Amino acid sequence: MRRRPFIDSHLALAIVTVCGLITLEARGQQSSRLGWLDPYREPASRLIGEAISDHFAWRRLAELTDTFGNRLSGSENLDRAIRWAAAQMKSDGLDNVRTEKVMVPHWIRGDERLEIVEPPRHTLAMLGLGGSVGTSGIEAEPLVVRGFDELDQNAARAKGRIVVYNVPFTAYNETVTYRSGGASRAARHGALAVLVRAVGPAGLRTPHTGALRYEDGLPQIPAAAISSEDADRLQRMQDRGTRVRLRLIMGARMLPDAESANVVGEIRGRELPDEVVVIGGHLDSWDVGAGAADDGGGCVVSWEALRMMKKLNLRPRRTVRVVLFTNEENGGRGGLAYLEKYRGELKNHVMMMESDSGVFRPVGFGFSGPESGRRILGDIATLLRGVGADRIFMGGGGADIGPSVREGNIPALSLNVDGNYFLIHHTPADTVDKIDPNDVARAAAAVAVMTYVIAEMPQRLGIESQ
Repeated sequence: MRRRPFIDSHLALAIVTVCGLITLEARGQQSSRLGWLDPYREPASRLIGEAISDHFAWRRLAELTDTFGNRLSGSENLDRAIRWAAAQMKSDGLDNVRTEKVMVPHWIRGDERLEIVEPPRHTLAMLGLGGSVGTSGIEAEPLVVRGFDELDQNAARAKGRIVVYNVPFTAYNETVTYRSGGASRAARHGALAVLVRAVGPAGLRTPHTGALRYEDGLPQIPAAAISSEDADRLQRMQDRGTRVRLRLIMGARMLPDAESANVVGEIRGRELPDEVVVIGGHLDSWDVGAGAADDGGGCVVSWEALRMMKKLNLRPRRTVRVVLFTNEENGGRGGLAYLEKYRGELKNHVMMMESDSGVFRPVGFGFSGPESGRRILGDIATLLRGVGADRIFMGGGGADIGPSVREGNIPALSLNVDGNYFLIHHTPADTVDKIDPNDVARAAAAVAVMTYVIAEMPQRLGIESQ
């Protein structure tokens, strides 16, 4: 038996007392250090109270997704959603509401079908990848591989076949390479088409669409996503030596670029209106599901921050600008257009924040910027303990704000959430019923408080607080 060291009871009491005094002293020091936040506590409390007292933000998200559904760039659904959002922002009383023209790619999915024709005929779940070329019909045997290395090792067998990438989902940034670059990699070896296992956790036989990129100088071959269940099934059949033939039909085609727009609204700053805090998400979505998590929710919680400031008559020192970007999914042209329009004003952009990870339970913010800014954000985040969003993580930003952030060296944030975003990401299951109204309210509160304090502080983010 392990013997425990003996501690005298008087000594134990002394240790407890000293530890208690140290803890009280630490709390006192923290309270003193956070004294600079005192002017912001009451506005923060009001914003949080407004957000969580009602499910207005969720209802607005439901209206967006129920009314307009999925919103692929170039579609009438997106055009209608843009006009609706601008009208609603004006109704909310935001300042300088406008749409800013952006020319976007216009890809159409068309009719599509994937089936096993041998052994007995039956259909597999599939979604063509965005930007893929179409085919009136390809019939060939599959070659199932577990990665690029296995494909290269079987290069001779890939010719004339449909390559199937059966790579289980790990992290998005790791697995997405098979979706984005898999078609050209297989075309290099003479493959006729590509099927990519869903880039997301195993679901209920749900394929995940998304964009691909064709390499210059290589044949452009059709590419589609299949479910993890069907990828494993084809793997088992190949491993057993079963002869399989697949037939792929895709009506996908690319039309000339179409006119779209970023939607912009503001709360004009009362003292420093030319200094700008930008927040937002992307209004477009893939042409399946309803784009609720990706990224209708990100748009709504960002927009909600300004609506609540207006309702509560909170006008910060600096201008707060919400941008609902277009064409994040299959081109990123909304973000590039913002950079082109505001390039000369980037020096006055104090911070840019993007919400594009769903609107599940908020846990804090990712941040990219100077260490002095990180310390300030850590202090501000203490105002959000009540909604559980009080952590600051390494790395913030997003695809839409990225071009401006990089060129202007602007501090960047992203809303971080805890939820199974990639389970419904780019699938028909991305609908508003998957989203908890209370999570939307807490996310809106977190974005509103963080944005308001950054816009209201006497000093710019990244400069030491008083």
